[in-house]
Amino acid sequence: MSQTGSPSQVSKQPSETTAPAGVPVPAEPQPSYVKLAMRNMVRKRGTSLKHFALTTGGLLTVLVGLAYLTR
Repeated sequence: MSQTGSPSQVSKQPSETTAPAGVPVPAEPQPSYVKLAMRNMVRKRGTSLKHFALTTGGLLTVLVGLAYLTR
C-alpha cells in the first residue's frame, strides 16, 4: 500500500517561492555565460586587451609564415 502525502506535506522545490495569491514565482534565472564573460572583460579591461593583442599577433604571424612557406 503506497502512502501519498497530503498537499500540505509536499515540499516545494528550493528554486520556487509562492506569491501571496498562491501563484508560483520562478527564481531569478542564472546569468548566461556570455553575460558573465562580458562582465569579466569589462572588469579586467587591461588583461583582455593584452590577450586580444597577443592572439591577433600570433594569428598574423602564423598566417604570414604559412604564406611565406607555401609561395
